[in-house]
Amino acid sequence: MIAALNKYRHVFLVGLQGNIVYRWNFALRGFFSLFHLMVVFILWGAAFQGSPEIGGFDVRQTMTYFVMLLVLQFFIGAFNEDYQISEEIRNGLINQFLLKPINYFLYRFTIYLAARLVSGLLVLLPLLVALPFLRDYLTFPDEAWRIAVGLPAMLLSGLIQFSIAYCFGLLTFWFLEIQGFVILSLAIETVLGGQMFPLDLMPDWVFRLSQWLPFYYQMYFPAAVFTGRIGPELAMQGLAAQLAWVIALLLLNQFLWSRGLRRHTAVGG
Repeated sequence: MIAALNKYRHVFLVGLQGNIVYRWNFALRGFFSLFHLMVVFILWGAAFQGSPEIGGFDVRQTMTYFVMLLVLQFFIGAFNEDYQISEEIRNGLINQFLLKPINYFLYRFTIYLAARLVSGLLVLLPLLVALPFLRDYLTFPDEAWRIAVGLPAMLLSGLIQFSIAYCFGLLTFWFLEIQGFVILSLAIETVLGGQMFPLDLMPDWVFRLSQWLPFYYQMYFPAAVFTGRIGPELAMQGLAAQLAWVIALLLLNQFLWSRGLRRHTAVGG
């Protein structure tokens, strides 16, 4: 057990060093994200003109949601993991993991954690710069339970996002190009994951439908917990649903991995 932990600790440190090399890329991406945030503030500021509340939330609560969404995207968003996995399969680099006592899923997830730690911490820099301009638009609930629930929700959200990306990457065993699958998934996630606008502002049937899909639990759910858009009962139900999706996706990934390796071995002779 200790040997396994040391093995993946080394992978994490190597991944951390590799991502620190590209720290300025993450920092610049964070600063450019402020322009997106500025557009969001302009649009929603116009929407709230003449109306103190929309969907039961005021302008400060809505702006806080989008700021939290930005932070979560850098801390738990699976940016290029699907393409990296796809590239390793296409180039045959995955063969080295078949000959070593390394679990490929855990290896890639450890690299993902290292990358998200670097990008998440670096996005705080532009937010600190913008804080004097954002302070009047931010309001966070003071219930302590939101931290206790929100942090596990972030971890489970990261597992869901990475598992979906891992799933798309494994499709390379059957398809030479996975870009179409990834683009379709991103389009659905943008709408049903609450990245375009809070899901609780959508028609009731769309909101209820989204709660049965994993996209709801990728970004919207942890953001809603931290910003006070859902209560303790729904938060606990959401954690249970997240855990169920994690288990389902892990089983799906294991199935794709085992079936994909059969095809990979057959093709490789």
